[in-house]
Amino acid sequence: MKNLIAAALLVAAPMAAPVAAYAQDRVFSIDAGLGVSVSPTYPGSDEVEAGPWLLWRNAVFNATGEKGVPGDGFSISPSFGLVGERNEDDDDALAGLNQIDRAYELGGRASYRSGPVTGYLSLRKGFGGHHGITGEAGVKYRTDASDRLSLWSGLELGYGNGEYNQTYFGVTAAESAASGYAAYDLGGGINKVSAKLEARYSLSDNTALLGEVEYGRIVGDAADSPIVQDRDQPAVRLGIVRNFSFGF
Repeated sequence: MKNLIAAALLVAAPMAAPVAAYAQDRVFSIDAGLGVSVSPTYPGSDEVEAGPWLLWRNAVFNATGEKGVPGDGFSISPSFGLVGERNEDDDDALAGLNQIDRAYELGGRASYRSGPVTGYLSLRKGFGGHHGITGEAGVKYRTDASDRLSLWSGLELGYGNGEYNQTYFGVTAAESAASGYAAYDLGGGINKVSAKLEARYSLSDNTALLGEVEYGRIVGDAADSPIVQDRDQPAVRLGIVRNFSFGF
């Protein structure tokens, strides 16, 4: 997985050289980078592991030419997700459960910003490991601690439709026989609530350090899944991002 992500970034980087001058009226801007995430081994695990953090943020079409920061009002941008594979070697609690391949998610994000407050809604379709619909809805508040340091605090709800939730929280009859877990079917709905604190420290006009602390809790029907060993799902992430802007 690390090799896949690294290769993708190496291919994308020369295609997305930063634009030094913004003579054009419109700019598409995005922050992309890579970091390290320490998070549960799988959704519902009571163990954590370190893994790559693929950063793809602040993708905006901005008519004002201000890179990386959408203005007040309504905006639409693409939304992407990458979910690592899950297999029984990852955790003893997964013994007897089917392997889930790596999943790629593609969709959109709508947001509304008013001053320091931003509300957002994201929806994505899965390919590969799952073929369901997933997304998030949340609100966050921005505080500029200095010229270089910005902080965001917020709350977020995670959603999955029936196919998504069944993939990651369900137990089929065959899996029940192999694992000893009771068979479990569930439908769509909210599967996680999270409180987040994000920090961004600008190293230059185009490069920044990004950190995130998250306390998540699995809720709803997902929380009652027999494979959920711990409903509390904390995570810590640290990475570096670079802004790429395309004028047109």
